[in-house]
Amino acid sequence: MSNFNSQGPWWGAPNSSGKSISLRNALVLALVVGVVAGIFGASSTGSLFGYSTRLVKSSSTIERPADSVAGIAKRVLPSVVSIDAKDSDGGATGSGFVISSDGYILTNNHVIAAAVKSGGAITVRLQDGSSYDASVVGRDASYDLAVLRISNRNLTALQFGDSDKVAVGDSVLAIGSPLGLQGTVTLGIISAKDRAVTAGESLLDNSFINALQTDAAINPGNSGGPLVDATGAVIGVNSAIATLGASMGSQTGSIGLGFAIPINQARKTAEQLIKSGKATYPIIGVQVDMTVSGKGAVVSSKSNAILPGGPAAKAGIKPGDLITEFDGRAITAPEELIVAVRSHDVGDSVDITYIRAGKSYKVTLILTAAE
Repeated sequence: MSNFNSQGPWWGAPNSSGKSISLRNALVLALVVGVVAGIFGASSTGSLFGYSTRLVKSSSTIERPADSVAGIAKRVLPSVVSIDAKDSDGGATGSGFVISSDGYILTNNHVIAAAVKSGGAITVRLQDGSSYDASVVGRDASYDLAVLRISNRNLTALQFGDSDKVAVGDSVLAIGSPLGLQGTVTLGIISAKDRAVTAGESLLDNSFINALQTDAAINPGNSGGPLVDATGAVIGVNSAIATLGASMGSQTGSIGLGFAIPINQARKTAEQLIKSGKATYPIIGVQVDMTVSGKGAVVSSKSNAILPGGPAAKAGIKPGDLITEFDGRAITAPEELIVAVRSHDVGDSVDITYIRAGKSYKVTLILTAAE
């Protein structure tokens, strides 16, 4: 067995001539080699013992087409705003976007509702960092929408898309200020359409949305921001998220289930709010029993469940009837009937199928405006 220590340290090992290198000479040799290596290592080119080196600097650039995610985000971001609404409890933050270059901004009603009720200030911050006091042009809890206006009359408005033409699987971007992080962009797809979703901060302000569902990450603070398609056009207003709840660990962030108000509905409501400060929605003139689960929507048995002279009354619908279909759309819950009605316009003619005493009936009625 060889002994690595039998010959002593390496600087005392015999050289080819049988003589040992002294410690001093070894240190000098090591210093010389280090200096030479350093000279060649610091140079982009050089030669050492017959070998040459060359450090190559990359000059490539990343191309970002206008229709890429980065290209779309660059175009849309300047029109997306952050909203700070102060109230007696502190306040709320949300998002919004420019719908008219002369200062009109669309957001969710629940973002500003508490501030309006308490007389608090509402501040809008643009992407360039400038801030403006905002006035409320109008708001509507039924659709969870509100229009604000600021003094800047030189804004860039977003283009409206057509939410009726959106297909499941289409790529989308959600843009806003989740958790106060302004200018956040997330990517996803349309996961489903016509989801019956409720939104709002209280039972009195509950809205019923015929929502677009997306897996693009949406978190608190995204409310009111735009959901845009692959062309950069707005197809929805981000409004709600599904959470696992306390029984599932109290997770309140994004779990890939976000919901947006279709822009076709939002646009109609915004136009009404800008024109008169108020918005209306269509009704069939019945109250449904929200406590009854199962197939369809049951007309409440209360004495005032049927609006006298309303569309349902004229069509012969009575308390206790089970509505199972609305204008070709199957109704499986009371919320679905509400959002189905509100997805239409006042004056639309619709067919309703209902069951009474085990027998099915079909009637046609004209939607009227809510008082």
